[in-house]
Amino acid sequence: MMMPVIMVIVVLIVLYLIFGRAGSRPPWGGDADKRYPHGREVESAIDILKKRYAGGEISKEEYEQIKKDLES
Repeated sequence: MMMPVIMVIVVLIVLYLIFGRAGSRPPWGGDADKRYPHGREVESAIDILKKRYAGGEISKEEYEQIKKDLES
């Protein structure tokens, strides 16, 4: 007798968490949209260039040329 009532309550709670909080984030959302506005972290071309140079992937000359191209 109590089982259907409990199931209805659980379903209502789940529906509220999913749809009933219009305009606000779900509790599991956190602030991820601030850090990753498009689902991934956004890096500038200069940041990527610096990482490539720091990792030894490109030489100093290549770094300076690419940086010059990016800044122009």
